[in-house]
Amino acid sequence: MASFPPFTKNPLNRIASGSENTPNIEGYVFDGADGSQMAFWECHDDAQTAEHVHAFDEYFIVVEGSYCLILDGKEVHLEAGQEYFIPRGTKIAGKVTAGTRTIHLFGGHRAERRNGS
Repeated sequence: MASFPPFTKNPLNRIASGSENTPNIEGYVFDGADGSQMAFWECHDDAQTAEHVHAFDEYFIVVEGSYCLILDGKEVHLEAGQEYFIPRGTKIAGKVTAGTRTIHLFGGHRAERRNGS
């Protein structure tokens, strides 16, 4: 499978570009009743993720491709099938390869939709 299933890509759940830390990435967000969020991202080009920090924990898994996380300045290389937990307050950046797909779970509100919610 080279893409997430169509039902995960409802335009109402499309993440606004202002909520993206990586250029030319396609993301969709889903909300938990407790304020947490889950996001599905597909990277269309090799790209770099701008450094940022979350006030909540993050867990993610690489479904396809590869991602080089840079956490507090240290590199962590992840390939398809590998997962990682990022504690709140960690400086996050990275390098992602074209074709990479990831699923992220956030312990708080991470992304806004294009429609503003």
